[in-house]
Amino acid sequence: MSSFMIPFPTELRPRLPIVVGNVDYRMLQQRLEEIDSLLLSSGVEREFVELALQNWILPEGRPPSARQQAKFQRRSRLALRCTILRVLLQEDFRGFTCQLAGNPLFHWFCGIDALDQVRVPSKSELQRFSVWLPMEQMRSVINGLLRGALDRAEELVLTEPLDLEAYFLDTTCLQANIHFPVDWVLLRDGTRTLMKATALIRGQGLKGRMEPPEEFLRRINRLSIEMTHQRRQADGRKGRKRVLRQMKKLVRVVREHACRHRQLLEENWEQTEWTRPQAEVVLRRIDRVLELLPQAQAQAHERIIGERQVKNREKILSLYETDVQVIVRGKAGAEVEFGNTVLLGENRQGLILDFQIYQDQAPADAHLLVESLERVQAALGRTVGGVATDRGFANAANREGLETAGIFDGICPRRPEQMKERMKSKKFAEMQRRRSQTEARIGILKQGFFGRPMRAKGFAHRAVAVAWGVLTHNLWLLARMRKEEAKPKPLRQAA
Repeated sequence: MSSFMIPFPTELRPRLPIVVGNVDYRMLQQRLEEIDSLLLSSGVEREFVELALQNWILPEGRPPSARQQAKFQRRSRLALRCTILRVLLQEDFRGFTCQLAGNPLFHWFCGIDALDQVRVPSKSELQRFSVWLPMEQMRSVINGLLRGALDRAEELVLTEPLDLEAYFLDTTCLQANIHFPVDWVLLRDGTRTLMKATALIRGQGLKGRMEPPEEFLRRINRLSIEMTHQRRQADGRKGRKRVLRQMKKLVRVVREHACRHRQLLEENWEQTEWTRPQAEVVLRRIDRVLELLPQAQAQAHERIIGERQVKNREKILSLYETDVQVIVRGKAGAEVEFGNTVLLGENRQGLILDFQIYQDQAPADAHLLVESLERVQAALGRTVGGVATDRGFANAANREGLETAGIFDGICPRRPEQMKERMKSKKFAEMQRRRSQTEARIGILKQGFFGRPMRAKGFAHRAVAVAWGVLTHNLWLLARMRKEEAKPKPLRQAA
């Protein structure tokens, strides 16, 4: 595929202005210059563009013209650099496009610093950039960066190559951007979505006989407030059942109105000002809620009226994020979290060697170790020297497997007396002390690179967002590891 890639032309670019008196800006400029050098010298940018070309050319069935391919290559490079910068700044799409428009440093990094005009991508284009490559191809790009740090450290001007002597593994919960999953609140969410979609359809002139949608929103809000106050009443249990029955009646009427207006839009969308894709957005919005609302209603009935528990695997936690799981963490302030399990493995330098996000309920930690080691070996062509984890990864199979593979076993034992005995080993004690820093690394990733909270919707988009966070984090960390003589000298203000 690389033989089909058209080299990027060298263009005249304006010189960056010299900014003095702001150390933070200078540090950011220096870090972006180092990341820019890494993208070019490691081959990450080239591999990203080549993978994007494969996805673009193969479905077409016929080779594009040189002009079309050159234009797509420029957009792919722009997608890579804009997304890395956006993740590094932790900005949303709208906020980032505003920052990008007015900052010459960002123009330079993203390659849009033309002499005549600066064309800034819109927020919608930035959203498309965020899913430019699927998850597995993003993993390939990350592995290529790690291989470069391992085999070509001198070429990348790193102080030391990638360290594989120790591997530290842990899991965490990537929390979904949803409110706390209260059963009757799901009925309120469904009512709001259906009535707002119905109001959009009626605004296009397609109307069925019904009260104004705002009236149903007012009623469900009033019932929600009444439900909230029931816990303070003496007969709160009976009151909750009574209010839920009223909610169920209201939801039934709302569903009928939404179904009727959905049918009107399906049959008469040409009479509206919408295009067919715009109409389908509203149709899908209604269909998704209509599909899940009966199950949410039955769940609320079981828990409030029937006073029976519902198994975690059968629960609906959100009408909009159906791939969210209940994850019991057992930690202070986070006994239970709602999201997806993420496995992260780092080396002694803090670089992420492996990651995996699980759509369904993840297996126990002890069953995740072998597959993670296999992914690291397949990606880098080498095995790690030792593994250190918490006691959740400990079992006899992992212990025997590490011994067979010749990998040092630094897994924390489950039994305290075994832990006390193993701490007599200097290497084991050092790896366990270093393992405590993995919690901090997870916090850095979640707070500084994955988003606060992660705004990506749908599991596939969340998985790609995790990959972008890992790629940006590793570039940021490798930029710090570059030799001092390779870094640009700080500018001094003239006397």
